Amino acid sequence: MPCWYPYRKFAMTRTELLSRISINSNICFGKPCIRGHRIWVSLILDFLASGWTVQGILDEYPGLEEADILACIAYGAEMARERYFEIPLETQA
Repeated sequence: MPCWYPYRKFAMTRTELLSRISINSNICFGKPCIRGHRIWVSLILDFLASGWTVQGILDEYPGLEEADILACIAYGAEMARERYFEIPLETQA
């Protein structure tokens, strides 16, 4: 199923997005990176979580494309389906 982004006139499948991510045990300690770069997926996700814009990341890393950022988000979504990070439950007062 294509991923539609209303602010762009392109659609990529999840498979096409995820093909932009590589994992190689000899590169960056085997951490998921943007294919052809030594930029960790987690770094891009941390930037986004900290409030950076996609354009801000692209300005800071001119070798990246918008699809690379979307690929990082897609990878994070896939990981969230497979793994869980322990977050304390909120208690109701």
